[in-house]
Amino acid sequence: MKQIKVLGSGCRNCEITANVIAQAAKDAGVEVEIEKVTDMAAIMAYGVMSTPGVVVDGKVVHTGGVPGPDQVRAWVQE
Repeated sequence: MKQIKVLGSGCRNCEITANVIAQAAKDAGVEVEIEKVTDMAAIMAYGVMSTPGVVVDGKVVHTGGVPGPDQVRAWVQE
């Protein structure tokens, strides 16, 4: 199971990002655990300055803006 964190304040783009990830994982038949991180100190600890940020299995893979579906599919299928 992949551990995915969506880093952000809980804004609309953060919600959209979490939904895109959940849908891509479902479509790919991959089980994921999505955690929404809203604590700014925790977000800064990842070095993310622009949200939403996405962390997959401990590695920052995206920052600033909603990722595209193709990007997300690549993350969940790795």
